[in-house]
Parts: sequence; structure tokens; C-alpha cells
Amino acid sequence: MGAGIFALPATVSAITGSFSPWLFIIIGTLFMSVVLTFSSISSYFEGTGGPVLYTRSAFGPHVGFGTGWVLYVSRATAFAANVSVMSVYAGAFWPALADGAARIVFICAVVGLLTWTNYVGVRDGLRTLLVLSVLKLTPLLLLIVAGLAEASVPFLPEQLPALSDFGDVSLLVIYAFVGFESATIVSGEIDRPAKTMPVALLATVAAVAVFYFFVVLVYVANTNDYGDSLSDVGEQLLGSTGAILVSAAALFSIGGNLAAILLAASRLTFALGEQDLFPRWFAEVHPRYSTPGNSILMLGGLSLILALSGTFAILAVASSLTRLLTYILCIGALPPIKRKAGTAQQAEAFRLPGGYTIPLLSLALCLWMIAQSPARAWLVTGVLLALGFGIYGFHQLRRKHATYDTPDSAP
Repeated sequence: MGAGIFALPATVSAITGSFSPWLFIIIGTLFMSVVLTFSSISSYFEGTGGPVLYTRSAFGPHVGFGTGWVLYVSRATAFAANVSVMSVYAGAFWPALADGAARIVFICAVVGLLTWTNYVGVRDGLRTLLVLSVLKLTPLLLLIVAGLAEASVPFLPEQLPALSDFGDVSLLVIYAFVGFESATIVSGEIDRPAKTMPVALLATVAAVAVFYFFVVLVYVANTNDYGDSLSDVGEQLLGSTGAILVSAAALFSIGGNLAAILLAASRLTFALGEQDLFPRWFAEVHPRYSTPGNSILMLGGLSLILALSGTFAILAVASSLTRLLTYILCIGALPPIKRKAGTAQQAEAFRLPGGYTIPLLSLALCLWMIAQSPARAWLVTGVLLALGFGIYGFHQLRRKHATYDTPDSAP
């Protein structure tokens, strides 16, 4: 949970009103079909790589590259969406930061600082992540407790949204759940991943759905204007202290999320460069700082452009859209993975009831979600995908016409 928990209550409620909390339960329940499918796929592998590993194993290196680049695009758009929301909550401490020239300066400063700290070397330990999580969740739990204490909290919605609204908002709600697949990337460092990964994925998505339900429920029950931010509701329930606590929680949450995205996503292009699927420039390690400096600069620059040119809603939808494309590729990889699996793997794998019924349901859900995507989200996604595949095609063309003395001399 990064920027979404602070931005989605207002964004979703502006469209579906008091029904908004239940959307997170409904979409979360439907989304479990995707999580179950991933649980089954992940149980066939013990190595590191997640979706890239699955699709490369099933369809070969070209599809593996495509999956890696789509994941990269989803992380870049998520980074930009997070920065956009961060400027809004920073405005609680200095209102000018929420809009205009000051917002641009703030976004440039945040992206620049995070890019530089990653460029020169970053040590992110579990202790730091734990502190950030506590600082993020404690104010939100206080907000939930204070909000539920109000007698007017409506557990049941006053009216149902129009079917057209339900379709439009579904991709925004999905933004709350996408990202679970990141856990599968580190399967190689997990004890008995075939047993532990399915439980971890299912429990995490269920917990996120419930947490969002209560946060959004408190939001819709304590605001008269769905344009209010979560910090405005915090002020109504807990006074000025509540507004400060929620705004500070947003900054801690988003800051930690941004650092994690920049650290992990920059390694995607680094890995593609190492595998000779991308120009070797992306795989160069800085001689002094021992970091993938070029890949970090690429991600920082791309995210900055996206953050300055788009709003949270469109960036969140674009991030969800690219994740759904990744899920479709991985769902399609399940049948060939099962066919290639040995007897021992088949015995250890996480079995889905009903054969391919759940994967087919998850595929239908992803396709339906994609069909709801607005043209602007497709435009953002299409441009970014064209950029990656253009670089990939140019690199493959160079490799085809190059003459190497040794394998180590490849550019």
C-alpha cells in the first residue's frame, strides 16, 4: 500500500459514492482468481524472476523480454502516480506545493533526490521498512477507529452505481491490488516457495481488500465533498492533529514506496542488459558506487516526465493496464509450464480445483478490465511499450549484423 490508500478513497468515491467501500471487497474477491492462478504458476519454480521467469520458460526469450519491459512500464507509471499524490499531501504542510510551479519544483526535487541516492548506493534494510510501515499504518488505524466510532457510518450503501460507472472505476480499484506479483520475483530466496508463496499471496490480497474497505468506509461517512483528501477527513475526526498525522503518514508511505520502486525497477533494465536483450549500456555498473547507474538514471528521467505530464488517475490506470497485460501473459504460460513439469514438480505444485476453470475466469476478468481502459491510458502505455520494443529491436538488429571475436566482446 503506497499512494493508492491515500488517493483512491476520494477518486473512487467521486464516481460511485457510498458504494465505494464495497467495490474493494467485490473487485478484491474477483481478483482472487488471478492470485490463485499466480499461486499455481509460482509453485512450479524455485528460482528468482517471477513473471519474467514464467513467460521465458513457457514462450522463450522474446516473450520474456516483453514481460520484463511491461513490468518496467508498470513500475515507472506507478512511481509517477506516487509522486503526483505526494505533492498533494505535502501541500498540507506548505499549500503551494500542491499546485503550480512549486509542485513542479517539488516533484523534480523528490525524483532527483531519490535517483541520486540510488545512484550513489542505497542500503534498505528490513528495520527501515518496518519503521516506515509503522509510521504509515498507525495514523490510518487511528483514523479507522475514530471514524467507526461515529454513529453515522453506513455499512450498507445508500444506492447502487450505474453499470457504466462500475466499469469505469474498476481499473482504479484494481490499482489497490496490483503489485502482489512482485513477491514472486524473490522466490529463489524463500524457503519452500511452492508451499509458502500461495499462502502469502492470498493472505496479502485479502488483507489489503479489508483494510481498503474500512478506510474508504470511514472516508465516505465523514465527508460531504468527495473532492476532499484523506487528510481532510482526518482533520474532521481528530482536529488539526489528525490532518497532520494523515499527511505525514502519506509522505512516509509514498516516500518508502518510491524508494522501493526505484531500487527494484531499475534492476529490470539492468537484468535485460545483462541477458543481452537490451543494450549493454543498461548493464554497466558504476566503477565507484557499484550501482547500475545508467538504468537508475533512465528510470528516474522517465518517471519524472510521466509525473509532470499526467494526473494520478490516468497514471494509476496506465499502471493497472500494464499489470493486467503481464497477468495475461503469465496465465497463458500456465498450460505449457504444467506440460514441461516433471513428476516431482507436479507432486509439489499448488493444485487449483476445477482444472483450468479458475485460470480461465482470471483471464476473462483481465480482458474485461482491459476493455474498460480509456484511450489516454492506452496512449501512455502504447508510447512506453513502443519505446521499449524499439530499443529491443534496434539492439537485436545490431547484434545480428555485428561480428564478435569472443562472446565477452558483445556490446
